Parts: sequence; structure tokens; C-alpha cells
Amino acid sequence: MPFSHHSHSGQFCLHAQDTLEQMIEAAIAKGMIVFSLTEHMPRDCVEDLYPEETAAHQTTFDLFKNFQDYYNTALRLRAKHQHQIHLLVGFEADYIRPSSIPLIRNLQSVYKFDFFVGSVHHVNAIPIDFDKPMYLRALESVGGTEDRLFEAYFDAQFEMLTRLKPTVVGHWDLIRLFSENPTKPLVEYGAGVWDRVVRNVNFVLSYRGLTELNSASFRKGWDEPYPRRDLAELVMAGGGRFTISDDSHCVSQVGLNYNRLLGYIRDIGLQEIHYLEKLPMGEMAVNVLDACAVRSLTIGELTQQRFWEL
Repeated sequence: MPFSHHSHSGQFCLHAQDTLEQMIEAAIAKGMIVFSLTEHMPRDCVEDLYPEETAAHQTTFDLFKNFQDYYNTALRLRAKHQHQIHLLVGFEADYIRPSSIPLIRNLQSVYKFDFFVGSVHHVNAIPIDFDKPMYLRALESVGGTEDRLFEAYFDAQFEMLTRLKPTVVGHWDLIRLFSENPTKPLVEYGAGVWDRVVRNVNFVLSYRGLTELNSASFRKGWDEPYPRRDLAELVMAGGGRFTISDDSHCVSQVGLNYNRLLGYIRDIGLQEIHYLEKLPMGEMAVNVLDACAVRSLTIGELTQQRFWEL
């Protein structure tokens, strides 16, 4: 694929590798036309520090300083590589609790980002995708049933969606990652789960947000990207728009498994893929999300991009 709307670097994320510029250079070498820089937002509660951050003796102050350094570095690198690739400077917003909303809005006001990826990685402030033990802690916090856990996850997602309207919805069904059976259709859970999924999808459709087809799930052992087919087909049935991401955390993951992602796109019958372009100051466009114009390619046009020749 010639673009990605979700990436991280080891320079600003402890569970990633390689510098931000190395990530950009990898995207250029692979023939990408758009590459989005979306480091994680800082968290303001000590209890939200991940184990590797605690081990590195980081504080919440360090997270905010790191985020500021990321923003400044991203702007400098965009200027440096502007004739080689279209770089978008954004961030990954993570809804943990209601107080996450004003924090995210404050980051948007302080920094002039092009867009952000809206994600949920927690239920009851417990990470659900870090490892299996933490997933089980989150499961226990809702009473021990996956129906309740999935309901809580999609409720948190709905709060994030309705309050923020993210341009890109990140890994819609991440809650499945450590579940007992990640391939189990969402409709086979209790009615409360599927009802919430439909509600969330309908809201994103209402503001024409982009659903991310995220290839990171392949490297985690899945046979389909996020979201799996049942959720993707629900978005498609409503006329929803899709974009693509590698959610790369190191150079070797830039564009990783995009051939498999293309196969999935063809299998579900998707006709076009959308991507973002930063609007030059003063330029107007009809189809706009945040500070970006939304462009599209047919699947035929997509496969003709230089990316596939390298």
C-alpha cells in the first residue's frame, strides 16, 4: 500500500524501536506516498504508566516532555523530507477514563496536529492489549465474563467517539486480541455487545470518519486485520470509508503484511481506499476531516502504485 496512517518509533515509545527519521526513510524506500507519524499521547496519572516506563523510572512529566520533543522533531523532519514523501503529523489518542477527554482536547489546542487516531487500550483503566495477565485483570474487573468486558470496551469507545470524533478510528476490535476466541463473531456474544458495535459504527458513519484497516494483527497471529470481517462488513453496509495502516513500531514493520491486507480488501469486496493529505494554508476542499483533505483510490489504482514494485 502507498500509505499508512498509524506508526510509532523507538525514539519516543519505549516498546518500539528505531528513530523517527529511520521510520520515515523506510517509508520513502518502500515507495509510500503518505506516512503518518502518530506517537502515543502522554498520560497524566501515575497509575497509567506501563511496566517498561516504570522500569525506566519515567514520570508523567517525562511523558509530556517526550511528547513535546516528538512534535518538534516531527515538524523538523517533515520540512526536511517534504520533497520525498507527504508526512502527516498526528498522535494516537487513548481514552482511559472521562478525564482523558479534556487532556486530549488540551493537546489539540497546544499543538497544531493534522489529525489523530482515536483508540481505546483500557477497560476500567486496565490495559487490555499489553499482555494476557493484564487482560485477565480487566476481565475480572467487570465480573469475569467476556460479554461484560466487550460491552465495557465498546462503551468506552463510544464515549471517545462521541466526544472527540476522531478522523481515524484505530484498531476497532482490539478487545479481541487476548480473548478466549479472537475469531468468534461479535454477534455471537450477548445482544448487548452487538448492539453497542452497531451503535458505534453508526456514529462514525454519521460524521464520515475513517475506519482503519490495521495490518498489525497479522504479526500477532491473526488471519485478518483489525477490524475482522464481521465488523468491516458492518461498516461497508453503511457506506463507511476505510483507510490503511501498518501500526509499525520499527523499520521492519513499515508496510509489513500489506500483501495480506490487500488480499483481505479484495476478499471483502471493498472498492476504494481513502487517505489523508494535509491542506496547504488557505486551501479549501469539499471533503475534509480535521486539517486534512480526504482522497481516495480505487483498488485498481492502489495496486498500480510504486510500492508494489519495490
